[in-house]
Amino acid sequence: MTTRRGFLRGSAAAAGGIVFCGCNLLHGARAQQAARQKLPVAVNGRRVKTIDVHAHCNFHEAGALLGEDGARLQAGPVNGAGETYIEVGQRLAAMDAQAVDMEILSINPFWYNRERDLAAKIVQLQNEKLAEFCAANSERFSAFASLTLQAPDLAVQELEIAVKKQGLKGAAIGGSVNGVDFSDARFHPIWAKAEELGVPLFIHPRGIPELKKRLAGSGWLDNAIGNPLDTTIALSHLIFEGTLDRFPGLKVIAAHGGGYLPSYADRSDHACMVGPKFCNPDIKLRKRPSEYLKQIYFDSLVFTPEAMRHLAAQVGPSQIVLGSDYPFPWQLAPVDHIFASTSLSDDEKADILGRTAARLLNLAA
Repeated sequence: MTTRRGFLRGSAAAAGGIVFCGCNLLHGARAQQAARQKLPVAVNGRRVKTIDVHAHCNFHEAGALLGEDGARLQAGPVNGAGETYIEVGQRLAAMDAQAVDMEILSINPFWYNRERDLAAKIVQLQNEKLAEFCAANSERFSAFASLTLQAPDLAVQELEIAVKKQGLKGAAIGGSVNGVDFSDARFHPIWAKAEELGVPLFIHPRGIPELKKRLAGSGWLDNAIGNPLDTTIALSHLIFEGTLDRFPGLKVIAAHGGGYLPSYADRSDHACMVGPKFCNPDIKLRKRPSEYLKQIYFDSLVFTPEAMRHLAAQVGPSQIVLGSDYPFPWQLAPVDHIFASTSLSDDEKADILGRTAARLLNLAA
């Protein structure tokens, strides 16, 4: 729209004696329109089923278990929050506009600080609702289970039920649990169960409460900076504490392109050389810290072709899957920057758009 207004202003100005050529602007607008992807998506003439692994939902019934706090904790006062409560027609129309064939739904954990039995009720209800919704709309939706991570024994049971009985494709987890990082031994049974079942865990950050004062002010820094930092810390602990060595078959998907870690991963390779007293001598990593990024999966929510080029160079194109964060309007054209990435081959684009996720989640491509 901005480009079109600029062209019209230029034409009018020329009539008044000022020469302004809008040809390039118009060409750019047409090129942008032509590049805008629509369903069905094809790469080099071959159909690709696009699978968005980062899409959110909520259920009013789960929030109701928390009383007045429920709706606030489920979504919050941000654009798109109301659409986390899915109205099928509206969501399908949005997916069509985004050129997304299938969403893998997940619910951001708002129950980690709740008492065990209440949290278990929330999780049970959500997983049942997710399974029911996806079964009724199986061509367009699948989902990651919720887990009561503050009670690892329950989480192990919930994950097994979700995968074996409810047809869910893994689980969505936060960045930590009540200040305890995932590398803590109490969570090992959960990672062992995910590894046994062969399903991924989708890490979606919830911010860093300890930095609330520093992140106050304009810019929504709690999310814009805090969320990627939360993921960066979570992944770094899994690497440096040897968790990924202990569970080499564990499949982890990191939201928002993995936070900041892929942007500065090589610094991690030097940390223990520079400050050996700050590294546990009993933990003998099997490879350089940066090399673990090549066994982690990352969503494509990095906005630009240049950011895609860098992420792929750091972690490998085979480790990237499509992610939009819908219905939060971070990137409403989630496939377009992948198509615009000249650094990617056609096969790499097709993998990122859906083929890698189909293999990872055992879905029909």
